[in-house]
Amino acid sequence: MPSKNINSVISVIPVKNFELALEWYQKLFEREPDLVPMEGIAEWQLLENAWIQVSIDLERAGSTTVVIVVNDLESKCKVILDANLPIGEIVEYPEVIKMAEIIDKEGNKISFVQDISNDPSN
Repeated sequence: MPSKNINSVISVIPVKNFELALEWYQKLFEREPDLVPMEGIAEWQLLENAWIQVSIDLERAGSTTVVIVVNDLESKCKVILDANLPIGEIVEYPEVIKMAEIIDKEGNKISFVQDISNDPSN
């Protein structure tokens, strides 16, 4: 049920080595962060009200999973591979989703998912 009082979502990815993570996520998102509000925090705006934040958190680093839904999974995987980042194979759950996962250098998992439930070719 949608909430009328929520206006945005920020997914936080905790890391230990911010400089290495910053370089890695710049490759993943194909650009520099949209905001660096303070030292040790970088943010990418993926949609109008959806953000990914990479930040130093020594206790939680490497323990996060973020799911990003894309329109074309194959094309996203190609971009990731072209950036020399290792993404897993595409796994399909027939008539539901296709997904591929990538794990950053600290163990955080980013799952790219494409909804195929309304695909007429299924």
